[in-house]
Amino acid sequence: MAEKTGFTAEEKAAMRARARELKAAADGESAVFAALEEMSPHDRALGERIHAIVKESAPDLTPKTWYGMPAYARDGKVVCFFRNAEKFKERYAMLGFNDSASLDEGSMWPVAFALKELTAADEKRIRALVKKAVS
Repeated sequence: MAEKTGFTAEEKAAMRARARELKAAADGESAVFAALEEMSPHDRALGERIHAIVKESAPDLTPKTWYGMPAYARDGKVVCFFRNAEKFKERYAMLGFNDSASLDEGSMWPVAFALKELTAADEKRIRALVKKAVS
């Protein structure tokens, strides 16, 4: 009886699953940039700055889109996201944090921040929030 060579069906399935994971991770950043491209110039500029700040402050977070918005996840769970003003016809963009963010402080804490502009002080605060969110 000839001995089989090659991968089993299970091994092939595992390799395909891993390839999909790697592709999704690589495509996440592309998806974020595609979402940013669809925004107004003002919101795109805010979103690009948020993207740079998050990548710098928490490089372990994985960029992806979440309901069409740029988002950043850990272990598949979205930690924070950027919502452009036009998304829901609002007067401001928003930086939001989900419950997977470690921002708990007492019995009440903010999880969303309105953004009209980004000053140096705002950027510093966002960096601190993102770092705390992943701590």
